[in-house]
Amino acid sequence: MRYLFRPPAAEAAGLLSLPWHQPLAEWDDALVLEVPQRGISRHVVRFTACDGRVFALKEIAEPLARHEYALLGEFEAEGLPSVSVLGICVDRPDDQEAILVTRYLEYSMSYRYLFSGPRAEHEPERLIDTLVQLLVRLHLAGVYWGDCSLSNTLFRLDAGSYTAYMVDAETAERYPTLSAGKRAYDVDLARERVGAELMDLQAGELLPEDIDPIQIADCLPVRYEALWDEINREEVFRADEQALRVAERLQRINDLGFDVGEIELVTSPEGARLRVDTRVGEPGQNRREFARLTGLEVQEKQARRLLNDVHSYRAYLETRGGGSVPELEAGRRWLTEVYLPVVSAVPEELAGRLAPAEIYHEVLEHRWFLSERSGFDVGTWAAVRSYLQQVLAATPSELTTPSVIADRNGSVDRLVTGRSRSD
Repeated sequence: MRYLFRPPAAEAAGLLSLPWHQPLAEWDDALVLEVPQRGISRHVVRFTACDGRVFALKEIAEPLARHEYALLGEFEAEGLPSVSVLGICVDRPDDQEAILVTRYLEYSMSYRYLFSGPRAEHEPERLIDTLVQLLVRLHLAGVYWGDCSLSNTLFRLDAGSYTAYMVDAETAERYPTLSAGKRAYDVDLARERVGAELMDLQAGELLPEDIDPIQIADCLPVRYEALWDEINREEVFRADEQALRVAERLQRINDLGFDVGEIELVTSPEGARLRVDTRVGEPGQNRREFARLTGLEVQEKQARRLLNDVHSYRAYLETRGGGSVPELEAGRRWLTEVYLPVVSAVPEELAGRLAPAEIYHEVLEHRWFLSERSGFDVGTWAAVRSYLQQVLAATPSELTTPSVIADRNGSVDRLVTGRSRSD
């Protein structure tokens, strides 16, 4: 057998003791981690944990495994929203298929849960918009997916909204640019697959009665064309309007979840023409700034929300101290005096149901709600206590991220690494 791992591959060392010579379907249950939020796959997929990390292992034909391994590596390097690939195992005994190893996307959810869960009546349009945004981002990067579907997508909460990630790249192809025909065919395939998946949920009585699968699927191409046009259209305006109109256009693109790359502004006596090159990676302006101030890696909308809280805390410190507070010091103090105490207040039995940054965002929202209802600011800790009891406790335990599940039982880590939890 041969193993191929992407650098840095130190985390792969602990996986080498797994029984790669055996078919995945025959692996001992003690080596496998059950993931409540897993989706449906046409391949054999198992999950395992090692040193606190969770990995997805997919059995697939070697040419497809190598193709997907290479593409996912490209996507990760460019910041495209996809799962992170670790490596592949090939040349397995008895002509067995290869195994592709990816890192589990922590705090992600499958569409089956989101459409059939307690808040399903509010989710369809938001999820379709999120899927459309992912498809537009891939098309801007010259990626033809060929299998865009809800099953091949994972969703993560991002300050109350969702971010979509590509999971399966077996059929994906990369081009310098995509033709309009290629894009249209990819979108039409997505419409068919989304409709079929929602009809399957409906047949299993997992879809709220007021959701029409065909209507939801048919809105996908319309929303795609609207977003594609908004991102790519050239804009013409009078020369005396250019400062305002350029600022408005760039803000609009940022609000849609995209970063701006190169800007081309051509002026003439008749007016100005604006063309904007949209960056294809995940938006990162707020994430980078938040990481600089606090050292935390979060999602873009979470970063935007938490940055506002950092700035508010800086103003509070300056008012209380009567002097200027450097922004790095304010970020450090916010982290240690505000953020960490809040997320550390989550009891062990509720840990892992939501990402820490999402919990903090929801605490801020809950504080605002309680204060509006009470007519005065209830304060952080009253909001934390109420949130933990009323909101987080009601979050389904099925959402618990697999790394927390693995840490609680310790069995998979022990078998994979050969260590006990007390070592």
